[in-house]
Amino acid sequence: MKTIVTTLAIFGLTMASQAQEKQIDSLVGKKITLDEVFVSAIRATAQSPVTFTNFTKEQIAPRNLGQDIPILMNFLPSVVTTSDAGAGVGYTGIRVRGSDATRVNVTINGIPYNDSESHGTFWVNMPDFASSTENLQLQRGVGTSTNGAGAFGASLNILTDATSEDAYGQISSSIGSFNTLRNSLKFSTGLLNESIEVSGRLSRITSDGYVDRASSKLDSYFLQGTFKDDKNLFKALLFGGHEITYQSWNGIDAETLESDRTFNSAGIYTDENGNTQFHNNEVDDYKQNHAQLLYNREITNNWNANIALHYTRGRGFFEQFKEDDDFSTYGIQPFNLDTEEINTTDLIRRRWLDNHFFGTVFSVNYQNEKLDLVIGGGWNKYEGDHYGEIIWARFANNRDYLDRYYDDNSVKTDFNIFSKANYQIHDKWNVYGDLQFRTVGYTANGEDTGIVDDTFNFFNPKAGVTFDVNTNSNLYFSYAVANREPNRNDYESGNPKPEKLDDFELGWRYITSDVQINTNVYYMKYVDQLVLTGELNDVGAPLRANVGDSFRIGLEIDASLALGNYFKWQPNLALSTNKNKDFYFERDGELQNLGNTNISFSPNVIIGNQFTYSPTNELQLSLLTKYVGKQYMGNIDAESSTLDAYSQTDINVSYEIPMNSFAKSIVLSGLINNIFNAEYESNGYFYTYDDDFSVPGTITTIEGAGYYPQAGINFLLGASIFF
Repeated sequence: MKTIVTTLAIFGLTMASQAQEKQIDSLVGKKITLDEVFVSAIRATAQSPVTFTNFTKEQIAPRNLGQDIPILMNFLPSVVTTSDAGAGVGYTGIRVRGSDATRVNVTINGIPYNDSESHGTFWVNMPDFASSTENLQLQRGVGTSTNGAGAFGASLNILTDATSEDAYGQISSSIGSFNTLRNSLKFSTGLLNESIEVSGRLSRITSDGYVDRASSKLDSYFLQGTFKDDKNLFKALLFGGHEITYQSWNGIDAETLESDRTFNSAGIYTDENGNTQFHNNEVDDYKQNHAQLLYNREITNNWNANIALHYTRGRGFFEQFKEDDDFSTYGIQPFNLDTEEINTTDLIRRRWLDNHFFGTVFSVNYQNEKLDLVIGGGWNKYEGDHYGEIIWARFANNRDYLDRYYDDNSVKTDFNIFSKANYQIHDKWNVYGDLQFRTVGYTANGEDTGIVDDTFNFFNPKAGVTFDVNTNSNLYFSYAVANREPNRNDYESGNPKPEKLDDFELGWRYITSDVQINTNVYYMKYVDQLVLTGELNDVGAPLRANVGDSFRIGLEIDASLALGNYFKWQPNLALSTNKNKDFYFERDGELQNLGNTNISFSPNVIIGNQFTYSPTNELQLSLLTKYVGKQYMGNIDAESSTLDAYSQTDINVSYEIPMNSFAKSIVLSGLINNIFNAEYESNGYFYTYDDDFSVPGTITTIEGAGYYPQAGINFLLGASIFF
């Protein structure tokens, strides 16, 4: 039998046909590295009827100069990225097929990373993590069964550094616009006695940010110990980070966007002399530490098993100066001062999050010439405390220093078990089945959530077929069901419903020595989808609401074309229609049926392109372009909610200098972002409210919007010395 092996990677797709009956590798076109057994249970292969892209450290390296993983993924199909500070350092976000980061399931070595309550992925807590990433896989749509919250737009699985047989050292530094500076040290002992390896990394990234005062001070570490023999692989990992970022989540209105694009209102107040000031410590300060124990056992030639234990500790706060705030918010009693009643005060508060996340994931895998069977699952528990403290107040009356003005807690448990199988029923046909049961329990209390005590039970079946047309192409079709629970913020607006998705995927993959093409169409049908309303809560988090029936239909194409010996062209295109069906909205005091409206933050066109020139093995020059079509920031198709289409073009160069002295090589890298100095906004917010005071007896709906401007032309330059 000849099977098709594929790597669906935007920066150099690789596919290889094999004459052997037994599949050697379906991830990177070479013998599978031992470490990949830790993620094989939840990853897709060419025989999986799933739409996916692999992204390797070799593809990441030329642009890995301190920006977050979402920014490095910007040119993948159907991906839109954004940065609060405007330059890719600090708080960053990603959307896939119009679904925001809360709906992208992220795992690290198969262990859930999304925050259990918000479902968000806070890359700022793991700065420079790309430098410890071996490879990642982005599955668009529901994908295969995984651990953690269900994937409603995509799932992203990250594999950390593989075991190195040889000792090495690496020093990396980069500098850039906005006083951006990254320094990183990395090492490995290599395999000692062919069994033991210790490796690690220390990094620091600092940046002033494009937006005023949107500074970042980011520290991170990664330490890994490995033991292996003929049958066993054991890895212990400690990694984490400490971030201090000046808040920049307020955005700016349209008028300010025209007059002062970099203005940041965070921390603003008026002093006693009537002068505008900014609090010098309006920061987010958070530490997150992870521990993972991973074990793989080859039981027989056909059977192997994985088990992992994990623990994450997170603790931190964001600080705010509040001007003339009400006593009632903080339990402060009004009092009289010189016959005047005092019931407001200037104060500085800190809102804390203190949490623990721990559990286990496991899988058993059986393989023979026709069958690839995986049985797996996981149990995880989250315990979180939310509380607020006043660290200074102009008038405190009955309050003591660090008294908690609110003190809430929450507990979430998540158990899932799945079984998936890929079976070759014919030389050209493979059938795929995947069944998952997931149960979630969530309890919480707080003014924002109310009293929550919910349990959800979800059954998520998936099935599909792959057909090998010939040694150069194959076709696949799949149907998958996903169910997902509300997040913490969803409870702010009432009693949210869980959401359901039916995902249909039809794709074609083609490979020759010079041409690789991947194309697919999808239909995603939602019931009670929790879509972004466009509004933010009081801490800058986006709010969502159930919208009944909705759908996404799209076409995705990505390719890699060799143009002679030195040039490569890698374009991708995503066209989609994303609609709420029969959407109702109360405008001017009347409930109106707006018909089918566009789902918020869902552009109909996304185009990526990379053109690479490599005259030698040491030199690579790339021109990268991204185009994102018009988006609505709300769901009512209001022109005031429009986020205009935009494009950006980057230049990336990498040059390796071989050495025969104190170092093995020196790699010089450069990245010029947005070379045409385009003014654009990649994210924003939209809100409405009813004004019933301007004209007595009438209600007028007022609309407003905010924007997050991104940097114009800017650069990063870096050098890495390898020992």
